[in-house]
Amino acid sequence: MSWVKRSVLALLTAAAAASMSACDPEEDSGEAAPSCVYVVTYEGRTYRDVANVEFTVGNELGTATQPPCDDTGGQNRGEEPSTTENAYAVDGVSPTVAIAVGDAPDDVRFVAVHSGGELPPEVEKLIADSW
Repeated sequence: MSWVKRSVLALLTAAAAASMSACDPEEDSGEAAPSCVYVVTYEGRTYRDVANVEFTVGNELGTATQPPCDDTGGQNRGEEPSTTENAYAVDGVSPTVAIAVGDAPDDVRFVAVHSGGELPPEVEKLIADSW
């Protein structure tokens, strides 16, 4: 097999493995677990979950919407409805960049706008400061 064919095959195999690992079912329960990335929308912007960030929750901003998880490729027509959570400001960061979402200020997760897979510089700084 030529070097080009081996390279293409390796890339396709890696891509398939990555996409399959994102949708692994729970092994013990017998049921498939949702494999969607945690995503919310707020004021027309889409935010994704970001781990390992130390931040301070600010004032309540309003309501963020979490769309239903479609990890079946549209095969399951009994789609769950969207849910809503409170959106909170993150001290020192514009809400156009990042917010905190959850039921109460002491039970939130940090979400940020992603652009082409990259985090905004303000979020990168928060992550760096968390270490």
